[in-house]
Order: sequence, then C-alpha cells, then structure tokens
Amino acid sequence: MNVFYEEDGGFKVAAIMTENPGSLQVEALTGKRSKIKSANVLMKFEQSLSGFMEAANAEAEQLDIPFLWECCGEDEFAFDELAQDYYGQKPTPVQSAAVAIRLHSAPVYFYRKGKGHYKAAPADTLNAALAAIEKKRLQAEKIATFAEQLKAGEFPEEFRSKLDMLFYDPDKNSMEWKALEQAAAETHTGHVQVLAAAGAIASIHDYHLGAFLREYFPKGTGFDAVAALPLVDDLPLAEVEAFSIDDSTTTEIDDALSVTPLGNGLTRVGIHIAAPALGILPDSPLDAIALHRLSTVYMPGNKITMLPEEAIEPFSLNAGHARPALSLYLDVAADFSIVHRESRVERVRIVENLRHDALEPYFNEATLAEDSGHPYWARLLFLFNLAEALEKARGKYDPTRPPQLDYNFYVTDGKVQIGARRRGSPMDKLVAELMIEANSQWGLLLKEHAIPGIYRAQNGGKVYMTTQAEPHQGLGVGQYAWSTSPLRRAVDLINQRQVISVLRAEPPVYPPNSDLLASAMRNFDQTYNAYNEFQTRMERYWCLQYLVQENVQEIGATVWRENLVRLDNLPYITKVHSLPELAPGTRVKLEIRQVDTLMMELDTRFNGVEAPVAEVDHV
Repeated sequence: MNVFYEEDGGFKVAAIMTENPGSLQVEALTGKRSKIKSANVLMKFEQSLSGFMEAANAEAEQLDIPFLWECCGEDEFAFDELAQDYYGQKPTPVQSAAVAIRLHSAPVYFYRKGKGHYKAAPADTLNAALAAIEKKRLQAEKIATFAEQLKAGEFPEEFRSKLDMLFYDPDKNSMEWKALEQAAAETHTGHVQVLAAAGAIASIHDYHLGAFLREYFPKGTGFDAVAALPLVDDLPLAEVEAFSIDDSTTTEIDDALSVTPLGNGLTRVGIHIAAPALGILPDSPLDAIALHRLSTVYMPGNKITMLPEEAIEPFSLNAGHARPALSLYLDVAADFSIVHRESRVERVRIVENLRHDALEPYFNEATLAEDSGHPYWARLLFLFNLAEALEKARGKYDPTRPPQLDYNFYVTDGKVQIGARRRGSPMDKLVAELMIEANSQWGLLLKEHAIPGIYRAQNGGKVYMTTQAEPHQGLGVGQYAWSTSPLRRAVDLINQRQVISVLRAEPPVYPPNSDLLASAMRNFDQTYNAYNEFQTRMERYWCLQYLVQENVQEIGATVWRENLVRLDNLPYITKVHSLPELAPGTRVKLEIRQVDTLMMELDTRFNGVEAPVAEVDHV
C-alpha cells in the first residue's frame, strides 16, 4: 500500500512500511525512509509509485481552475469529492491527486479548510482578487519594460514627474523605483548613475543643489511679499566718513570702518555695523523669515540670502548713503593702546565700498613700508597696526605662523575660476581683528548689564554656543558674541537687539531665561553647521569641475597624513590608494585617472615624489 501525503507545503508519495497509531513509517522511491503523521495522509492507493507524481502533475496542468471553481458549491468540500464530480466517475488515484494539486495551487479560488478540504472563494471576493492579480501582472510587465529602457540608457517619459522622488525621497512601493532598483541591480551600478546614464540629470550641479534645497527650502528660495520697513531717519548723523572692505561679490554689506584724527595724539577708529534691528521688529513677518532661515547660504556662484532685498537694501552700508548703524568707537593712542571705548546708535555716511580684488595690489605685505598711492593707504596702515596690537593683546600674535590660503570661487556661465589668497594678509587681518574687538566688547556690554545674548565659546578645544558669557580660548577673549553680520546671520540680529536695548536703557527684547533666545540658538547652531557643510560640498564639486574644465591630467599635491593629500591650488583633500608611506609635507605628483562630479569622487594614481615648489596664488 502507498500513500499520497502533504509535507512542507507540497505533495509527496511513498510506500508504507509500517503503520502505527498516529504515524506511519514510509519509504520514498529514492529509498529514503521517514516517519510521517497520519493526519498528513490524503489518500492511500495501490498503484505503482514510479511515475505517479509525474502523471499527477501533468494531469493537474490540464485541469481548468475556473471550471473547477464553477463545479464547487458554496459549502466546504473534500478534494476527492470534487474529483468524482469533475470526472463523473470514481477517479483514479492519479486523477484524485491531480485535483488536490490543482486546488492547492490556486489559493485565490479555493480557501484551504483543513486536510484535503477546501471552500470556493465567493464570487465578488474572487473577482476583486483576480483584478488585483491582473493589475500586479501588468505592473510587473511595466516594471520590466522600464528597467530594460533604463538599462539601454533610455529615460521613460512616465518617470519625468517622479524625478524628485527618485533622486531624494524614494517611494520603494512605486513602479518607478522598483524598475530603477531592478536596473541598478542588473547593471551593478548605483541608482543615481542609472538615472544619469539615461539622461535624467540635466545638470549635475543642480542635482547636488536640489538635495539641499529639498531639505532646507522645500517651498523654494523666494520670499513672500513683505511690508515696507519703517524709515529710520531720526538718528544723529555721525561726523565720520566710513568705508567698507569686502569681496567683489558681497551684496549684504554689514560692516564699515572709519578713521578720524582727534588731536593730542589720539585717533578715533569707528567700527560701524548695519543696524537692521532698528527696522526688523520682533515677531514681525521679517523677523519670522530671519528666524526660519537663520543665515545666508553661500555656495560658489550663488547664495540664498537670509533676508529679502527689501530688507537688505535700506540697511546695507552701500556707498553714497547715510545708513543706520550700531557703532563702536575706539580712541587709540599713538602706541595703539585703546584709551576709551564707546558704543552708539546713529546714522553713518558711507563714502566708499572697497573690494578685495581692486584693493589688494595697493595694500599687501609689500606695501606696508611705503605709500602705494591708494587714497586709503594711510588709514588702512593705521588700522593694520591697530589690528596687530589687538592681536598681541589677545595673546595670538605669531609672526612665525605658516601662511594658510583662503580660496575664492568665481563662477560665470558654468565656468569656474578659483583664486587663492593668503589668510592673514594685512587687508584680512585688520577687518578680522576689528570685528573680534566689536564682538568681544558688545558681548562684555551685555554681560555687565546682565542681559543675555548668544555667545560662541571655546573650552578645552571644544567650540559651542551658549546664552551665557564664557571665554573663547581659541580667540583669547573673555566673551565673544557674534554681532557684526546682522544682515546675514540671525544670531547677530538677535544680539544687536540686545545691545541696542542696553544703549537705549530699554527692557531687553529677550529677557533672562528667555526660551525664544535658547531655541533660536539651538536652531541656528544646527542649521548653520548644515549650511557650512553644504558650502564645503559645493566647493568640492567646483574643484572637481575645474579639473574637468581645464582637462587636468597631472597635478601636484602635498601629503597631509597617511594616504591623504591636499591638491595644489585647490581646497581639496583626497585619498590616494596607491600612495606609498611618505612623511607629511612631502610633495608628490598625481595622475588624474577619473573625475566623477556626480558621485563627488576623484580617482588619482601616485606618479612620484617631486621637489618642493612655491604655491601658485591663482588658477
């Protein structure tokens, strides 16, 4: 006697060796013996095992599932009962087994109700299930078609409206994503590379920008209409002529300087900061914009301003205008010691906006000893000497410090120029030191009046933000409250409000233990770091684009540490896997093998050690 039984979700046959209560010992055609439960046995038969399952499966394939379903009533039935009805006579063991196999293969049509027992699915349920299966089949066909198109470098038109999702926020249940995932798996490439190869990325630059905008500017970078700012023309006009020093691309001019002889060996230096806090009122729509954006976003060739032009223009320290300003005056003795400090809220006449590229040839390390002929040379020299005195007073003056480079990116019509400028040049130093002085002194003013502000502090090498005045060890000052870029940073705008409240003897906008102040500080710290990371990423993109643009095949570099090198004349550090063990500072030559601006990858090969050469200032 043989048995037809169910095991592991399928059907098997075997010869009975022994039969016990609740179980049987059976032997398969292969000779393998096993123990099975009596409950799993569907049918006993005497027909030969050889070819039985093959015949049953072949017979099952001939059975029409919809017809079987029509043969069933609404009640539960056994497979062998249906076999008898279907064949119109007592079925053979092969026929009974075929019906069991067919029923088991169609769970949409037949619900399993126990050993060998089934129930036909209701008509409406069946129709809905079949419709879902057909829909799934059609979707699978579409997915396969889309995947083949992508693999062939063709971009399906149906994907056009789904690019944002595919790039930045994949819906893994969508047909488009499944097709992309299939194409990526079958071509052994990344999803983005597949899309790029199919022509979906019109601009790699815009692809990188889009990822940032989607997270931080999901509603776009434009501004809603804002009401006109109140005029601030009732302030006293300072008796100074101020000038600014900025990069040629700067449009939000926050700071300006003035130098006025007082006689008796004293000179008054004015540090004048744009005062938008006088026009952007707390809880106003513009205030909400500033506290939402928190900072201007910088990137090569573009920027996203914190404030709309309607708020920038009336307060930007543009030449030819008298603009509201928060001023810090330093009365400086002949030895460049400061004998008096005073802060004022006033209007300041701006007579000149000096630009780095035009000024630097006339004011640099080589022109300090002799008048270069620039009309501001004498004033700039005085400010530079004051800056060095301030640097010494902070304990940070170090003439032996190795020069470092800052890089400016200029992008025009998709072409990039990268200019290197020595950090700490006379022009940079005088502006930096005077801004440190202002941020330190206004932080001190708030501290002395027990008015909270937002400070940058450093302790034990860790830089952090706090609403309490704490030392900044890296700068060597007792407190440091960002206050000199209120058109570009929300923290500076907040601190400016606090300083003005002290100078006007008014209650502070943000009282002690202000939740709004603490919240703004936390949001700013997180957002500002993200903006800086994005700026660095886009600078790296333009470095790679420069290598492509100039068709650079070989480049010099300096070993930084281990297999990391810094490329010549570019703010770019990269790994060189073929680099041998070399001491930091070693000059090497690299072959540029591949530049991938999409994946932001640079593949280089070590080409040898070269003799030291001087850095080139511009590329």
